[in-house]
Formats: sequence, C-alpha cells, structure tokens
Amino acid sequence: MAVTEPGSYKDTVNLPKTSFDMRANAVKREPEIQQFWAEHQIYQRLSQSNPGDLFVLHDGPPYANGSLHMGHAMNKVLKDIINKYQLLKGRKVRYVPGWDCHGLPIELKVLQGMKQEERRSLTPLQLRQKAKEFALKAVDEQRESFKRYGVWGDWENPYLTLKPEYEAAQIGVFGQMVLNGYVYRGFKPVHWSPSSKTALAEAELEYPEGHTSRSLYAAFEVTSLPAALQMPFDPFLGELGVAIWTTTPWTIPANLGVSVNPELVYAVVEVGENAPGQFKYLLVAQDLVDRLSETLGTTLTPQASAMGKTLEHLTYRHPLYDRQSEVLIGGDYVTTDSGTGLVHTAPGHGQEDYQVGLRYGLPILSPVDDNGNFTEEAGVFAGLNVLGDGNSAVIEALRDAGSLLKEEPYLHKYPYDWRTKKPTIFRATEQWFASVEGFRDEALKAIAEVQWIPAQGENRITPMVAERSDWCISRQRSWGVPIPVFYDEATNEPLMNQETIAHVQAIVADKGSDAWWSLSIEELLPEPYRSNGKTYRKSTDTMDVWFDSGSSWAAVLNSSEFAVRSPEAQVQSMPPVPHSELCTQNSALSYPADMYLEGSDQHRGWFQSSLLTSVAVNGYAPYKTVLTHGFALDEQGRKMSKSMGNVVDPAGIINGGKNQKEDPAYGADVLRLWVSSVDYTSDVLIGKTILKQLGDVRGKIRNTARFLLGNLHDFDPAKDAVPYADLPELDRYMLHRITEVFSDVTDAFETFQFFRFFQTVQNFCVVDLSNFYLDIAKDRLYISAEASLRRRSCQTVIWVALENLARAIAPVLSHLAEDIWQFLPYSTSHQSVFEAGWVRIEPEWNQPELAEKWVNIREIRTEVNKVLEQARTAKAIGSSLEAKLLLYVADAQLRTTLQAFNPAALHTQHSVQPNHVDELRYLFLTSQVELLDSTDRLADVKYAAQTDAISVGVVDADGKKCDRCWNYSTHIGEFEEHPLLCERCDDAIDGKF
Repeated sequence: MAVTEPGSYKDTVNLPKTSFDMRANAVKREPEIQQFWAEHQIYQRLSQSNPGDLFVLHDGPPYANGSLHMGHAMNKVLKDIINKYQLLKGRKVRYVPGWDCHGLPIELKVLQGMKQEERRSLTPLQLRQKAKEFALKAVDEQRESFKRYGVWGDWENPYLTLKPEYEAAQIGVFGQMVLNGYVYRGFKPVHWSPSSKTALAEAELEYPEGHTSRSLYAAFEVTSLPAALQMPFDPFLGELGVAIWTTTPWTIPANLGVSVNPELVYAVVEVGENAPGQFKYLLVAQDLVDRLSETLGTTLTPQASAMGKTLEHLTYRHPLYDRQSEVLIGGDYVTTDSGTGLVHTAPGHGQEDYQVGLRYGLPILSPVDDNGNFTEEAGVFAGLNVLGDGNSAVIEALRDAGSLLKEEPYLHKYPYDWRTKKPTIFRATEQWFASVEGFRDEALKAIAEVQWIPAQGENRITPMVAERSDWCISRQRSWGVPIPVFYDEATNEPLMNQETIAHVQAIVADKGSDAWWSLSIEELLPEPYRSNGKTYRKSTDTMDVWFDSGSSWAAVLNSSEFAVRSPEAQVQSMPPVPHSELCTQNSALSYPADMYLEGSDQHRGWFQSSLLTSVAVNGYAPYKTVLTHGFALDEQGRKMSKSMGNVVDPAGIINGGKNQKEDPAYGADVLRLWVSSVDYTSDVLIGKTILKQLGDVRGKIRNTARFLLGNLHDFDPAKDAVPYADLPELDRYMLHRITEVFSDVTDAFETFQFFRFFQTVQNFCVVDLSNFYLDIAKDRLYISAEASLRRRSCQTVIWVALENLARAIAPVLSHLAEDIWQFLPYSTSHQSVFEAGWVRIEPEWNQPELAEKWVNIREIRTEVNKVLEQARTAKAIGSSLEAKLLLYVADAQLRTTLQAFNPAALHTQHSVQPNHVDELRYLFLTSQVELLDSTDRLADVKYAAQTDAISVGVVDADGKKCDRCWNYSTHIGEFEEHPLLCERCDDAIDGKF
C-alpha cells in the first residue's frame, strides 16, 4: 500500500541516540568520575603496569599554610597534564606530592593564635607540637583541593618535610656536605630580620615598591697621607674630608674603612661659601664633581687629583668615635653611578664590605642585637632601634660633629622579610654556611647540562649561582630540623663529625627531630663523647627551610635511607636505591628526576637549593629538565590582591560563587582547560570573561563528542568498521585530517606547548568536524539504510575521531574524556580512557596529495556558503536544500576534478555513483549542483558572487521536496509505494542506499 501521508517516515530516519548529557553538570559528575578512578585504582595500576620506562616529575613542595590560590592550581595542573600524557604514552609515571612543613611562617601563625602569657611560657617542644598540628591540618585541606582539580598522584603517601624519615635524609645531606668540607661556621653579615629575630636567605626576601630610605652625604677628616700623596695633597691636610654617601646611616658607627676604585681618578675640591659641614676641601671622584656640586648646592673647584690606587692607606678619623681607619681598595662595585665614588665600609654590615675587610684583616664590628637595637658597643646609641630612633640619632650626631654634608630621602628597592613584611638589615652574626665557592664551578657545569624550558631559565639561574655568596643555612627558630652540632662549653669549639652526625641521624629517623629537644646531651652524643672529660651543649639553631625542600632529591627520589657516609666509603655518585618507607606505592623513583616544574621565582628558591645540595653531595643536578611558569594575574594584567577585590579563587571556579548566575560552577575541567590555553612561559591572565569563553569551548567539545556518540549507537567497530580501501574519498581525506590534527596535538604535548593543544583541538571540533564533516555527514547518518556502506563508512570515521578525541583531551579535560569513554555505545577492552593509551593513527591515513585536492574543495565550499547565506538572509530560501547551485571554476584542471564529483548520470532515476558521498551536492548541502562552462548564466542570477577563481550563483532547486530527507528531486511521485519520496529514500527504505 502506498504511503501518502506527510511525516509518515520519521521513524525510518536514523537519528542520534545517547544518554550522554549535553551539559557537563561538573559539580555532580566530576566527583563521580574521580570516585570511579579511585575505586578502580586507575593511576595506581597504570603507574606500575604500563610497559614503558619510568617517568618521574618531582613535586616541588607547596608550603603547608593557608588556602590554595591560582598559582598552586596552575602549577599542579601543569604537572598533571604532563604526567597523564606520559601515562597515556605507556610510561610508568610515579608522582609523589609533597609539602614543606617547617619554618617561620607556620611558627608565626601558631604564635599569632596564642595569648601573650601563653607565648611566654611556651617551650620549644610545645611550640613544635602546635606547629606540627597546624601543618598537618593544612596538608589535609590542600590535599583535598588538589585531588578535586583531578590531579593524580600518590596522595595517600605524600612526602612531608616533617616526617622522621625525611628529616633523617636531610640530616644525611647536611652531614655529607660537612664531610665534603662544604659547611663552615662563620661570623659574617647576613640578611637579618629583626621582626622574626632570625637570619634569612635571599629567597626569603622581597623587594616591595615604594621604600624610601634616609640617605646622607658625610665627610670624615683626613689625618695622614701615604707617601705618594704627600706632595699633591699635603697643602689641604687639616681641612680635608673624604666624602661618602650611604642609604643606611645607622651603619656609620660600624665604619672601619672607606673603599675606592683603583682605576678611577679622585679630586680634591675646594668647597664654596655657605657649604654644609666643617671641611674646606673634600675628596671625591673626579667624574662626579659637577653632579655633587648640584646636589650639595655649592661650587666645587678641583685643586688636585690622583688615581684611586694611590689613595690606599690614607687615614681618616671617625666622626663619632676616637678611632682612625684607612682608605681601602674596593672592587668594581665602587662606581660613579651614584654617591661620591668613595664607599663607606662596615665589614659587619655588608657583603662587599665584609670581603674587603677580610682582605685587610679588619675586625667584623656589628654593634646591633637580634632585635635590631644598638648594643653597648655603639656607645651613646645603645638601645636605640637602627631602623627608627637609632638612625635619626646617628644623623643628628653627624650633623653636630660637622660631618653631615646633606640628608635627603632616597626611593629604592630594599629587602623586606617575606613573611612579616617588615624591613631587614645586614648584620654580622655567628651562623653556619654552605661554602658555595667550594663547588660553584661544578654547579655551573651542572646547570649547562640541564634542559631549561623556556630556554631563558638557564640565563636566569646561571648568574644567580655565579654571583651568589655563601649560603647561610642556620636559623634562630625552633620549628625546623636541628643543625646537629654540639659545642664544647669550655672552648665553644663545635663538635660535628661523621660519627656524631650519623648517631643523630639514626635517632631522628627513629624518633623524629623532636628528639633533639627532648633527649639529653648524653643520649644525643655517641658513646665515645659521653665521658671524654668535656662538657657539651647542643646547638639551638635549625636549618633554613630551603635546605629542607632542597634535600627532597635525597629523601624522595634517591632513598629514604639516605645515610651519612664516611669519606672512605664515599663514591662519586650513588645509584638509585628503592626507598621503603616514604612512599610504599611509588617505590623505585629515579634520581636525577626527569623533571622539576615550578614558578619562575624558584630559580632563586627550590631549583637553586636543590641544585646546590645535589652538586655538593654527588656532583650533578637532581633534575634532567626544569620547566618554569609565570604568575596568574587578573584580566587587566594586575597582581591579584584581596584589597583590590580581584582575586580569582580556584575553588570558586570549580564550585561557583554565592551568585551562581554571575559566578557559575565550571568544574575542574574548565580550570584545567585554562591552564592549557595560556602561554605559561610568561605571566598569564584569568577572570570572568576568560572563564566564560573557556566554558563555551568545553561546551563545544562536549557537544561534538555527544553528536559522535549519538551516531554510533548501532555501531560495533569490531563488526561494522569499513576497511580503509573501501572508504569514500571524503572519509579518507578526513582520516588524513585526523592524522594531521593528532600529530600536531602529540607534538604540542611532547614540546610542552599546551596552548597549541588547546587551539588545535578547538579548531578540529569546530572547523573540521562541526562546520564541515559532520555537517555533510548528517545526510549519510540519518537518511541512509542502517547498515549501508554509505553510513557505516561515515561511522567508521567518527568512531576513529571520537576515540582519538577522548584520548587526546584526557591529559587536560580528564573528566570529560572519561565521561565520553564511559558512554561508548560498544564494548571495549579498556575500562578507562587512560587504559586505552595515546591516540592511534595509521600510516596509510597520511595522504598529502589527496588533502591538497580537498583543501581546494573546502575553499570553494566556503565561498558557496557565503552566497547561500545571502539567499537565506533575504528569505529567498529557508534551508540550503531548497537551492540549486550554479558553479563556474576558472581553473581548467580544478574544473575537471569537480566534474568527477558531479556525475552527469545524477539525474537519471536509480543510476547513482557507487559511494553516493563524493558528490558536490552533498558537500555543499544543496539539492543540485550544475557546473558551468562560462559565467554567462550567472549574469541574471539574483544571489551570486565572484572571485578570481570561482563564480557562484543560487537558484531554486528543481523538483519537489522529499518528505523524508527534504532534498528536492524531479523524481518525486514516480515510486508507487512511496510517492512522497525521492529516488534515494525509496532505495534507503529497501536497504539499498
């Protein structure tokens, strides 16, 4: 019986079917997927059973203090992207997350939470217990956040710098450096924080904008001249002062010299009338005379001159104390860039000053106590704070002495304590140092052997290591790993050797570093030293926290049993040893690690401290590759701060804000997508607009995957996949594009250029799939018979596209990739996308010649779509299927190519091209296409366009509209059983099309 009712064929159309949700619903779905990973131990199994070699990205430990910010999120997600890519490539990825748990910031947090009277009665052990509790609570909170980002790792067995086995390994590193001769005790200037009452490393300093110091020019009376200057300078003696400039007037009481540059010319200048100070003549650098004249507001007339090297041993009288000092030969830091060309030198208060003082055998005078107050050595200034009243008092004393020439405010960068946000001072104290000079050349050689990403990382760390001073590794705080040294009560001589360090290390491994405070001296000392007639006291210093984290290669990568070895037992390098306690699951890590990855600030922090300890002990770097990233800024490129209200919180991105319309819950995948989208090698931007765009991109990728899934509902690749040789040309071209796209994606991951992955995948989903292939494919998928070659060939391509898309996005959009995989409508031997491995591409799919032809066709299609859109906008047509396309191509060769795609037999009933795919009407989504021999017929066509290469016209399609496929055909009404259908649909109903 004939079907004559319109709409009767809707059940014969193969529409997509899938329960894969159009919406991500990330707040609910992502935790479910994470639960799936945990229950099936996907990471744990792959990290052990993957067939490839070991890959270890060693985690730089975040500080166990406070909530996570965008910097933490970017860092951990970058690491996870790399780890998951390596897992998919089949490598055994071992990632042990870590936390930095000691140090002043945690100690301060604990103290801030206590009342004044509680603080006074607090013992070191009580403080340490509270600090430990604080750190472990922070670790638990941060761990849950990191896991919610979708980051994989051995979360149940992280490394913590407060664990006894870690502390023991750290003492092992320290001990080995002692035995190698690289640790010494010295009285020398260090960065000292009066607000924290401890020494600080360079990495614990910050240099905020806007610091203003009280700078001054002063002169000291010359009392005697070296022989070489007797003749030229003698006439001025008694009225001559050496002029200096300083931004730290409080250091003048510690002045023990004035340094000059031996290669500069210095002049005695006569000072004009109304000049400040008591001196008629001043000694200054000749190149600075004009500038100083302007600064001091008086004329300066040169009277005599001499080379800097001849000024050595000229003596002057201190303006505030009854002592005389000499002019010294300084280094190239003495310049004419500022000041007077003569540098006030206080060996107890500056690094260069200290070095010069050593050369001349000067005492190291530092009359300042732990609180930053002058001591009795400073005489009348005793008790005054050097950064406050003490500074002012020194300036006034210089004025009263006739020494002050000028005082003025000076805006410059000045070191502040990174935690208390208060100024620091340079102050000589008794500290323990690592002698970087002893292994500097080895360290620089090691740097050159590492791969730095981006390459400028090497240019940053090299001068830092080349120019750095010795590393002050002792701290005057309780919450840390003790420096295992004892002092002879009678002589104050330190006792620290292989035997004593190894004994303390064994105790710490067993009982933790609290034992240093809880056990007696006798218990901490090895047997031979308990009754040798001497009385010892133990050190109260702890190690710099950068030494803590800088020892992680020994505690985590190398062995949890890293022991202090005697020099005789030492070997040049230690083979990796399985470490049994630190992480039971991720046993057998590798040292050096494959990669360290942190923010660019770590060139002076963890990268450097790890390098120095590793080189000092073993002679090489602890990493093969170092990757650094910039900082996260707001959308305007400003630093995030609570006061500006521009902080973007990673938890807010995932879970949304109070107002979900304004701050929707994007889930972890959008956060991860953001990380992949930016060029991390410099500072990166994030904000509401950017997040919305990324949410849209995630939505496009998701909906593309949903379309692919829906059209595979009746497809089993094991049975239905069409061999490559039988595929239509369009499908073979699409497999070529898949080859190009996923080769590019692979290269993006291999070269750590994740923004290329982001751009390539987005472009593939939108341009190659949605706008091109899938647009064309709908006719094949919906209209053709279920098991027809025309449909199965298309399904073969979208199966390949879908699986490769899921694999390729898995390192970044991990939850979406897994979600796709769980909704595959056919059986697969891999229960997780991560078990499926990396993208699969066959060599035969790469067809550059075929691709060249299809690039031309796609360009023509773009021009055709423009004209169709004109007609649609003018409402001349609704759908493009209502149109017939008139096409003229100027290039004869291309015209011949297109004729093969437009068979003349097309209009003959049931005489169709075998694959019914590679035809212009299907590619252009019109009912008919007519190829023209000239442009004559286009002259009167209303909707037309012309370029140098092609001319396009749109007219009404011939025939009537098919009730099933909506194509127009001149054969409708010719089929007795299906009078409303076209010739294609009549065949499709019979399973022939």
